[in-house]
Amino acid sequence: MSVSYYEKNRLFKLDTPRSSYLFAVSDENYLLHLYYGARVSDHEIAPSFYRSSYASFSPDATGGTGNISPDVSMMEVSGSGVGDFRLSTVILRYADGTSATDLRYVSHRIYTGRPDAGALPHVRLTENEADTLEITMQDPATGVQFLLYYTVLRELDALVRSIRVVNQSDETVYIEKLHSLCCDFPQNDFDLIHLYGKWAKERSPQRLPVMQGIQSVASTRGASSHYHNPGICLAKKDTAEESGECFGFNLLYSGNFSADTEADGYGGTRVTMGIHPKDFRWRLEKGDSLLSPEAVTVFSGQGLGEMSRIYHRLYLSHIISPYWRERKRPLLLNSWEGCYFHFDSDKLVRLAREGKELGMEMLVMDDGWFGKRDDDTCSLGDWFVNENKLKGGLAELVRRVREEGLAFGIWFEPEMISPDSDLYRAHPDWCVQIKGREKSLARHQCVIDMTRQEVRDEIFRQMKAIMDSCPITYLKWDFNRNLTEPSSLALPPERQGEFFHRFVLGTYELQQRLLDEYPTLLLENCSGGGGRFDGGMLYYSPQIWCSDNTDPIERLSIQFGTSLFYPASSMGAHVSANQRTGYDTKAAVALWGTFGYELDPEKLTDEDKETIKTQVAYYHKTYETIHNGDLYRLIPPWENGATCAWNFAARDKSSALLTVISIRKREFQTLIVRMRGLEEEAVYRCEETGEKYTGAFLMNAGLNLTDRDLNRDGASLLLYFTKQ
Repeated sequence: MSVSYYEKNRLFKLDTPRSSYLFAVSDENYLLHLYYGARVSDHEIAPSFYRSSYASFSPDATGGTGNISPDVSMMEVSGSGVGDFRLSTVILRYADGTSATDLRYVSHRIYTGRPDAGALPHVRLTENEADTLEITMQDPATGVQFLLYYTVLRELDALVRSIRVVNQSDETVYIEKLHSLCCDFPQNDFDLIHLYGKWAKERSPQRLPVMQGIQSVASTRGASSHYHNPGICLAKKDTAEESGECFGFNLLYSGNFSADTEADGYGGTRVTMGIHPKDFRWRLEKGDSLLSPEAVTVFSGQGLGEMSRIYHRLYLSHIISPYWRERKRPLLLNSWEGCYFHFDSDKLVRLAREGKELGMEMLVMDDGWFGKRDDDTCSLGDWFVNENKLKGGLAELVRRVREEGLAFGIWFEPEMISPDSDLYRAHPDWCVQIKGREKSLARHQCVIDMTRQEVRDEIFRQMKAIMDSCPITYLKWDFNRNLTEPSSLALPPERQGEFFHRFVLGTYELQQRLLDEYPTLLLENCSGGGGRFDGGMLYYSPQIWCSDNTDPIERLSIQFGTSLFYPASSMGAHVSANQRTGYDTKAAVALWGTFGYELDPEKLTDEDKETIKTQVAYYHKTYETIHNGDLYRLIPPWENGATCAWNFAARDKSSALLTVISIRKREFQTLIVRMRGLEEEAVYRCEETGEKYTGAFLMNAGLNLTDRDLNRDGASLLLYFTKQ
């Protein structure tokens, strides 16, 4: 098994193919972290792993022996108020008003497979794919228990962490902080890498030194947000794209989160990650429990690129819906940028007809089809067809679109409600609000209270009526504002601190209910583009609209950043009609994603139409290499500001696709690009030129692209190689 326990030293060892994670039980029944990094053999386990464990002013937890101080030792899980003054993993508030919590080891068990995650999104694993260590900790003064879960993947260098709090005391307990993991390192020679941004400029990587004190990457917006992503990386100072050590931390959660690092005065670094404690207060009655979201940690000894590829394989094989794991996604034409709100049935049928001629496989009708919706000021919550636009109803439109040879997809925004809507007028209390406070509007809309079962039932009833009325194979689920006045009129005062988490759980429940009813439905999440691009959403939808910004040059940094954790097949990417570059470059960038089109084909020239037909054929030819291959980030867009390059390589090294984008004209003419992920001794043929190269040549000498037509703003080059 990949989990071992050594009774002599009371030591636990978790092994993935290329990493080891070790911790031990002290004489005082603390869990002391020992090591996380490249794999070590069993005979190398020794007490020398222990970090110095006592210092002046650090409370002694051993009754005077000076062996253990929680404030100095590397702790596997950190309590509160009992001597560890660094970042805590959990904070509980007890009936007497105090919050001190001391976590001591009680027992453990090791089993194949994974623990039950309940209603939370989770890493999908069979008994043959993982082993789990479950440790029971307890606060001796109150009896509250903490179950620590470590699930070890047998084929990937990844660990899955979570914590369940169980109230075994006789009194009500409030959880005020619940993070999913604590990971202590004995050194602080790291850089912190995280993804920041805003609407239409999501997930730009930032790398900065881990500094003394606390650095926090977080969201308190009710969603993981455009501004920060629930994933961070600690990288050694010399770690580069394909060399050096780094540690990834990625939370499978779509709500308020924090990922925190703290460098202490003794040269160590602590990482904690989980639900953000701000406005979080969960009431546990006697016998109740609460499970944290899962966090996935990855170790790479071969740079950031290998860390990303491990995460990509994890998402593709163990998080994305099994139905869509290997199925080819439909090539779709979305109506939004081609029509916005201005369409009717005849217009959409013409889009379908023209799209079919170009090679499209699905028409997606975006916002504007329901209620009285002609702009964004009304009708959210009224999920019935606007027959002034869709003459004859939705079923008739879908019939006509399918007669043109295309499948049909539709847009919803289930978590929102317009003040100008029948639903709001009937149920004003269903809006997220605080009694006596003015409700904030954003995009002329409010948020519907997803914590309430009757609300979810009504939204599902309306959605089901639409879905059952005609064949719909794709649903785009949008979320176009963040939460304000965070409260539910249905929750009592003592449970208002549960609102944010209950809202996320309600969203998960509704999405799962939809998928249970329509198991082959392709669900694509969206939140003003990439405002909720996280592992929690990807559990339900195998793809997420990456950004509302479809400009191909702007998309470079967005897609490079997103790829730090998330695979190409998860990134919604379309060719749109903006004029900054030609259609060749738009397609070259959009191929790094789900690929599709968002334009009005009736406005295309004959030349543009022929170009798109060629792109569609290229998409089909390279699909497997991109969607199921490995990504190698060769030249990031911020490296020199002029050129950007990446390549995908099939996992069996049978093919590779090289993409080069000229952001702007280069100051120096010479351009040599070295590929990655090929078989050194194999011969590869470039299908565009017919030239043949060994893998060693392409990776070591590289391709001299100086004479290609790349030294101009917005130029692009695609080269597809197949093994001979």
